[in-house]
Amino acid sequence: MSKIHIRTHNAPAPSPYLSQATVVGNIAFLSGQLGIDPATGKMVGGSVKDRTRQIFKNIAAVLEGSGSSLADIAKVNVFLADMKDFKDMNEVYMECLPEPRPARTCVAVKTLPQGSDVEIECSAVVTGTVKAKL
Repeated sequence: MSKIHIRTHNAPAPSPYLSQATVVGNIAFLSGQLGIDPATGKMVGGSVKDRTRQIFKNIAAVLEGSGSSLADIAKVNVFLADMKDFKDMNEVYMECLPEPRPARTCVAVKTLPQGSDVEIECSAVVTGTVKAKL
């Protein structure tokens, strides 16, 4: 089975050692996203809610490039630097993902890249045409 690597300019540029997503068959596997504004390349300020909203904008852009959407997500993994942010992250999560919501894991980790307080990765079913091949 072939792999398609995804690269869209509507989400932050990935590190040189990973793809924004990889499509295998009809599943898109997204790399973890941070609350980085793709226009500036900088982490958005404000609260964990602000960064979570930006993360879902980034995820939506990568999913679109992968021929998928937020409604097609099957599994989400959320990483928090502190579980005290769970409630705030969850409020935005509920706003951004339609029902029925996907399976999810949420864990606290010691540190996240670029000093972030939240990172989210997911896998989704590809229901359309892949648009942003690398």
